[in-house]
Amino acid sequence: MTAFITGFSLGFSLILAIGAQNAFVLRQGLRRHHVFWVCLTCALSDAILITIGVSGFSFLSQSAPWLGPVMRWAGAAFLLVYGAMSLLSAIRGTSSLKAADDNIASLRSTILTVLALTWLNPHVYLDTVMLLGSIATRYPGETFAFGFGAVLSSFVFFFSLGYGARVLTPFFARPASWRILDVVICVIMWAIALGLILKG
Repeated sequence: MTAFITGFSLGFSLILAIGAQNAFVLRQGLRRHHVFWVCLTCALSDAILITIGVSGFSFLSQSAPWLGPVMRWAGAAFLLVYGAMSLLSAIRGTSSLKAADDNIASLRSTILTVLALTWLNPHVYLDTVMLLGSIATRYPGETFAFGFGAVLSSFVFFFSLGYGARVLTPFFARPASWRILDVVICVIMWAIALGLILKG
């Protein structure tokens, strides 16, 4: 039980901070577009990465030293482009909950976006694979409980964020609110991208 609670608490705390992936889930939740599939994709992606880390696959970065730089630059490029798209949306100021209903992205496009935000983010590997993987070694014989707790925290967090966003619906019924959100998302994306570039 201790391993489970630790895994759940640590996993939840690692994904609690607003990042590119969380901002996208929040946006989809507000627009009520493919919310279930977005939340499921995020949670399953985390589950796969956590399982890899807990299973002792954290030596990957040592056996493939080229992987880190590739993921860092690919992630930075993607975040810069996505941030620019959010900024453009804020400048145009045409987004609102009502307007969003007339321009629904396809499920395929939405899933590809959330997969890119997840798998092209080097930080997710540091958090789920390396950090959780290393901490799991402190619980010999209880790594399954630790990993299950961390995986469960991802499902709880993403589905709570996606469906809980509806509480903010009245606020985001105004285009001005979407402008603010788009600017915030742009700043988050570019800040993360800048951090990745500077680390290079």
